[in-house]
Amino acid sequence: MSTAETVFLVVVVVLILLAIGNVVFSFLAERNNPPIGIFIECDGVRLHYLDRGDPAAPCVVLLHGNGSMIQDFTISELVDRLGRRNRVLCFDRPGFGYSQRPRSRVWSATAQAALFVKALDQLGVRNPVVLGHSWGALVAIAIGLRNDYAIRGLVLASGYYFPTWRWDVWMMSGPAIPVVGDLIRYTAGPILSWAILPMAFRKLFAPRSVPPNFKTRFPASLTLRPKQLRAASEESAFLIPTAAQFQSQYPSIRCPVRIFHGAADQIIEPEQARYLHQALPGSILHLVEDAGHMVTYADAAAIAEAVGTVAGASSIWPTQSARPVPSTPA
Repeated sequence: MSTAETVFLVVVVVLILLAIGNVVFSFLAERNNPPIGIFIECDGVRLHYLDRGDPAAPCVVLLHGNGSMIQDFTISELVDRLGRRNRVLCFDRPGFGYSQRPRSRVWSATAQAALFVKALDQLGVRNPVVLGHSWGALVAIAIGLRNDYAIRGLVLASGYYFPTWRWDVWMMSGPAIPVVGDLIRYTAGPILSWAILPMAFRKLFAPRSVPPNFKTRFPASLTLRPKQLRAASEESAFLIPTAAQFQSQYPSIRCPVRIFHGAADQIIEPEQARYLHQALPGSILHLVEDAGHMVTYADAAAIAEAVGTVAGASSIWPTQSARPVPSTPA
């Protein structure tokens, strides 16, 4: 056997062992962190969600960010805070936690919004407040832009709303590439992700420290599964195009909008929130001082209060209007 053939054989064996190891790791991660909610089958997709609070009260729908899952909102205590006066539905978005993400569809924010509207119809939910954090804010906006489903309002936290140059987006999109991405996700991807995870958590919460309850309760191992890495990389690839698609449509949103953003966010610049506030003259902007991307932890009480105010409003708003579109902020 030649040297080249030997090297090739060794590489193949190593890749096979890594793939087997990652499959076993995924099995153990799921065994150690079983589903905490219930399931609904909607449009051929199995969705995992929590249903808390008073079923007769106004409903609040929570949509997490990229790479996260339901536990993000339970650990921050938003679910408990909101559940005191509302019905709270908190979903694992497609591909995250225990929700499916069929490869036969392109899971854009618009596609996810369509799925959640169908799920909410199945659950008998009408006129909810929709709260989205980070990438989940784009899905919340996509629901708000629909003309077939009325909502009480939107609460948007740490969102990305206007296209900018972001090198990190392209770096994180690699595992979304067909075939090559699959190879990465089942071999080196989980190991590399595990190595950078502590640094990533610190950056998410900076300038504050990572809360102790997040360190102990967030099921980080679930985020390293190849299938969740695929969902996260796809959403990284979709981020800028989605913002570009939505930016001219923001003024058509008629419902009340509350915008939260950490003034020291190191993931998404606070200017994003300021520009959205300018595009939505009736919106209310809350810049939280000394807070980073995880503003849902930094000021959960204020976010819950804003949701409660919107949920208690007597008016139910159509989702769109024909207001003129202003020029996009530079």
